[in-house]
Amino acid sequence: MTEKPMVLVAARDPSRAMSLENALPLAEVRHIGDAESLLRETHLTPPGVVLLYTDLPTRLALPELLTMLRGRADLTHTRWLAVGTQGLGPLLQAGADALMSDSTSTEALASQVRTLLERVRQSREQGERLAVLQRRMDTWEHEERVRDQLVHMLVHDLKNPIAAVMGLLEVVEEDDTLAKESRDLLRLAREETHHLLHLSVNMLDVRKIQAGKMKLNTELLFAPQLSEVVEQARGDVGVGLQDRHLRIELPQEMPPLTADPEILRRIYANLLSNAMKHTTTGGVITILAQPQGGELLCTMRDDGEGIPAEDIPNLFAAFEQSRLTLHGRFDTGMGLAFCKLAIEGHGGRIWVESERGKGASFYFTLPLDLQTDDDDDDFADLLI
Repeated sequence: MTEKPMVLVAARDPSRAMSLENALPLAEVRHIGDAESLLRETHLTPPGVVLLYTDLPTRLALPELLTMLRGRADLTHTRWLAVGTQGLGPLLQAGADALMSDSTSTEALASQVRTLLERVRQSREQGERLAVLQRRMDTWEHEERVRDQLVHMLVHDLKNPIAAVMGLLEVVEEDDTLAKESRDLLRLAREETHHLLHLSVNMLDVRKIQAGKMKLNTELLFAPQLSEVVEQARGDVGVGLQDRHLRIELPQEMPPLTADPEILRRIYANLLSNAMKHTTTGGVITILAQPQGGELLCTMRDDGEGIPAEDIPNLFAAFEQSRLTLHGRFDTGMGLAFCKLAIEGHGGRIWVESERGKGASFYFTLPLDLQTDDDDDDFADLLI
């Protein structure tokens, strides 16, 4: 059974409460005869509506009393109806929700009370919904903190032993006495270890970017620096590229990029690694870049298996596009998620075009600094 809302009639004359009680059968109406009783009663049970008559006996000025009551947290949802002939203005300034004359009919007064009770109901429902949402938000934030701490701990605990294993495998692989089969197994082990290292680092960086904790150390990169970044990314991918045909076509001259060279290197390494995973031995991977307007359009194209149309919408979402590669490894999508966040952090965008069985082309843009050339020309003119 729904509890009746409480209405307090704070007035000298108790008959005011009695007449209102008959007009509000769905509410519990109580009479309060003085200010001290009002303070005590509202502490026991917060009312829905309080009718505050200007003739209420009180040691405090009524506006001061109302200000005190409105400031209490337990009365947040209570609505205040000031009733009287004189002194209503100060009560309105003190926080009264509505004003009515004490000569108003009981029916009109009851109608106003019902309106205020409906507002109280809506306010309480909104407060309850907000409390539920706040609890959910607190739970989510706690889970995010735990997840961040776990990812950070795992990555930092894994990086050093993985790097040590890679170094040891490289040393053993250089042993000339090893049989070809053993050398191939070692090379495969080193590639998988390298993949594990990249996966762990990407995982940490994706979390950092999502949390807004990764800062870009941007520089002006001209064509020679871009070529150097691509060459470094090529070295990061590992020996697996030896079994692919790699074509690189970069501009000889261009306006400078405003980019973080280390992050750009990681972007290229992830896209190149992705292309390698989805092509077979002898496949062709092409890296292109060309200025277009105020942007540098960069392309990573392969002639591999292609991407199913249903996978493309979630392709750049971490852990949401896990699909088996041509080489029997599940692709978690963490590298592509990093690329998307990092490119957007530079003010660019990334997208993919692909058809199943006909390869894939990844495109991304980076903003060019078109002011630099103009500034150099102006500086040259001054020297002349």
